Amino acid sequence: MTRPLFISLDGPKGAGKTTLLEAVTQALRADNRKVIRLCEKKSDPGRGETMALANQLVRNPGRELELEVCQRLADSRAWISRHVLTRQPQDCIILIDRWYPSDAAFRRLVPFAEILQMNRDRNVRVPDLHVGVVTAPEISWARAATRTRGLGSTLMHHYAEHVACTQAFERAVADHGWVLCRNEGTLEDATMQVVDEIRAVHCAF
Repeated sequence: MTRPLFISLDGPKGAGKTTLLEAVTQALRADNRKVIRLCEKKSDPGRGETMALANQLVRNPGRELELEVCQRLADSRAWISRHVLTRQPQDCIILIDRWYPSDAAFRRLVPFAEILQMNRDRNVRVPDLHVGVVTAPEISWARAATRTRGLGSTLMHHYAEHVACTQAFERAVADHGWVLCRNEGTLEDATMQVVDEIRAVHCAF
């Protein structure tokens, strides 16, 4: 490979994405692959300011403010693309916890097509493989309720919002040809599906 393979895992809250990401990492490393784990929010130098705006958006929903949040996130991804992704070893697989597909789930007023173009205009790195992790809303909502932190969301506090988030994300997965991982069975089954997809892309890379 002349550059690292870049894989994003995105999805609504409570879909088991982070647990799946850890299992995929372990499976790839057991296969002697060099894996780098990144998280968008931990790599974003302006995350605090962006989340302050997101909190304002929850209190006072409006297209202008949502657009500003989307622009800030796109700018942060452009920064990560230039300053973080380019510093990773050439022969590695980068797995990132959330990237711009997540906006398809969480934005209500700005169309995702506009958000996607915004990221492209800023030269945000396009993943070599997008994996959308979903479950039926009632399953992910119940899973979130069992966690110590609950849903842990700045943007969603009600089940109806969670349903809308899941439906919007599934539409985006279908519209853009991303890989859909329906994480409602065993963790092993979901892990093998994602690992097989990564291997296929890796071989073709």
